[in-house]
Amino acid sequence: MAFNRISSNPKIYGGKPCIRGTRITVTMILDLLEDGLAFEEIIKNYYPHINVKDIQACLEYAKSVIDGEEVHFIKELAFA
Repeated sequence: MAFNRISSNPKIYGGKPCIRGTRITVTMILDLLEDGLAFEEIIKNYYPHINVKDIQACLEYAKSVIDGEEVHFIKELAFA
């Protein structure tokens, strides 16, 4: 796992996980990926001081958070 590339500091973005040594949050990277940008585009056009391994670490971190969550199903109510 690449969690050594992700850090959290309560004084930076309220403790949201960031790429270590930057103020780039995991969410910022996920938003760009959601918009359809490729890793190379993110690096070239937004954050030239990070690399592919940093972006991969963001994805690994997000996956670990989701994998660790408990899933609670809510019964759907049918309305006529």
